[in-house]
Amino acid sequence: MHTAPPAFRIDTATGLVSPARQVPSPNQDERPLGVMPDLIVIHNISLPPGEFGGPWIDQLFTNALPAAAHPFFATIEQLRVSTHLLVRRDGTVVQYVPLARRAWHAGVSSYLGREKCNDFSIGIELEGTDDSAFAPAQYATLSRLIVALCAAYPRLSPAHLTGHSDIAPGRKTDPGPYFDWPRLRAMVRAARQRSMGAA
Repeated sequence: MHTAPPAFRIDTATGLVSPARQVPSPNQDERPLGVMPDLIVIHNISLPPGEFGGPWIDQLFTNALPAAAHPFFATIEQLRVSTHLLVRRDGTVVQYVPLARRAWHAGVSSYLGREKCNDFSIGIELEGTDDSAFAPAQYATLSRLIVALCAAYPRLSPAHLTGHSDIAPGRKTDPGPYFDWPRLRAMVRAARQRSMGAA
């Protein structure tokens, strides 16, 4: 008999997600006074480009990426970026920034006329690329994460879920054409129904 994975738990006092591997990033700061997250932004990342696994994403977000380890790394090792959460190919989650704090994931961006999306968003990276399919385990984890985030933060809603390319058009392309938005939205609806039924 298949056993459903445990629901994600979010401690709103600390902004930490469980279960998630914690890898604190220095690339974070306070959100503007009184601002709580009301947008979820989906990204993709792979290091080196097109390759999965390894320590490189952790190292990028902790300013420890070794420039000599790969030619591409020399072009990005000076970046100071982060995200709140990463969903790896196997569906496991890594957290770099507490949810109540501002991660540096969106850059120059605008959502429905509001600029500086880092101020009011939660960034979720998927280990993947613009030109390949994401893993089923990633959709399963992401849908459960979204439901947990919306339950923990009243201003969040699955209606306010967007891609990096949508808030920074012409500058960013992720999560890319292979990201299946209808699949994710259907899974979020199903996960919400399950969570309400269990309540």
